[in-house]
Amino acid sequence: MTQVPSPAPALLIDRMVVGGDLVDARSGETFAVHNPADGSVITRLPAAEAADVDHAVKVAREAQRGWAKRSIATRSGLLRRWADLCQERVGDLAKIESLDVGKPIATARAVDGSMLMENMRYYAGMPDKLEGRTIPVSGRFVTMVVREPIGVVAGITPWNFALVGAAGKAISALAAGNSIVIKPSPLASLSALALAALALEAGIPPGMVNVVTDAASAAGEALVSHPGVGHISFTGSDAVGRKVAAAAGAELKTCTMELGGKSPLVVFDDADIKSAATSAFLGIFLNAGEMCTASSRLLVHRSVHDELLDAVTATAGGLVVGDPADESTVLGPVISAGHRDRVEGYVSAGRDEGARLVTGGTRPDLPGYYVTPTVFDDVEPTARIAREEIFGPVLSVMRFTDEDEALHIANDVTYGLGSGVFTSRLDRALRFADRIEAGNVWVNAYNLLHPAVPFGGYKDSGFGREGGFSGMSHFTREKSVWFATG
Repeated sequence: MTQVPSPAPALLIDRMVVGGDLVDARSGETFAVHNPADGSVITRLPAAEAADVDHAVKVAREAQRGWAKRSIATRSGLLRRWADLCQERVGDLAKIESLDVGKPIATARAVDGSMLMENMRYYAGMPDKLEGRTIPVSGRFVTMVVREPIGVVAGITPWNFALVGAAGKAISALAAGNSIVIKPSPLASLSALALAALALEAGIPPGMVNVVTDAASAAGEALVSHPGVGHISFTGSDAVGRKVAAAAGAELKTCTMELGGKSPLVVFDDADIKSAATSAFLGIFLNAGEMCTASSRLLVHRSVHDELLDAVTATAGGLVVGDPADESTVLGPVISAGHRDRVEGYVSAGRDEGARLVTGGTRPDLPGYYVTPTVFDDVEPTARIAREEIFGPVLSVMRFTDEDEALHIANDVTYGLGSGVFTSRLDRALRFADRIEAGNVWVNAYNLLHPAVPFGGYKDSGFGREGGFSGMSHFTREKSVWFATG
């Protein structure tokens, strides 16, 4: 790893983890991993192809057979040890995530580190929580329904929360009795490799957590279509998700799709404006807006519009934008030069469509892939910036007059992942929660997550759930057993 800046973060691994080994691609091909903060090359990773994926799946399949024979107490103990090691090394994991994704180090520790440990602790205690049931039937029979692991899970993870995404898929798959082959985004693979190395160090059998890396789509396509994979857990864009779901359907595999969003945050005239402004700010500018639940549409009652806009704009204008390694940085770079250009294209589109640029919209004089926090006002609900997922620090502010208009604007997009409403009226909050077309609704708060609570979307935001027993059920299959009693 001679190209890694000195000193290199601990746990930075430059090969794939398959079985108990660190391996190169069989072709010997590699691809560069870039630091979004300055464009420099961090390291190079193997560019896996179908042969590499085939080997990883076969190793995972064999390991899963042995894992299923171990006692629940043994499995849970190993998962707890894995969680302990993650806790011990959470600082190193945060540094890798910050370097690889461009996430401010303070955010990587406080947000990603906390989410990581919540997931690891929760799922480490799940192996003995999965239960079957009995069903009364006619005749002299007893029927029993048991849950069994699927076998090998394919985990395809995103770049925006690479550490948390890989950890959540991996430990939940193992808790349900499966092994996993993770194919991380080529833009953010380092944290998945580190997690797999820690799993081996914890004593989890080789082959239970495998990571294959690639520069494009060869490994992902091979993994999705591999006959040895029983379930696909995908997080990413709706465009790629459609392809993955189609391929899974052709192979008759089960899959879960956690896709994009264009989430509304609705603020009524009776809301706590200070609290609403804080949530609106964090909902779009945390993680440089690279969140599937980003509250990219701020719908504000006309009577409190100016007050709320001023509060959000003042905060956005004072954000510290800069080096992710600096403890004071609040907004780091976006993931790549290509994505920066895409976000800037939407800023230009917002101007062209007549929205009023309140703040931002420029490129900072910094060496990496930075976008200034941007706020548009007077955005028409039909504008591209109000309907398409930008995945960057760009906020569209729209006004409404009454509840029906707010709900119409909120629901009139193809996505349905997150949503929020700020109001002091319980009846209004309940109506909003009932009528909004989204898988997650936050009332007088925004973007709260916990591994025990199901998370997923409606419409183009995907199907299936992660988290809790709902999420665990996707990693199992039911078997009905009939006993004749006489």
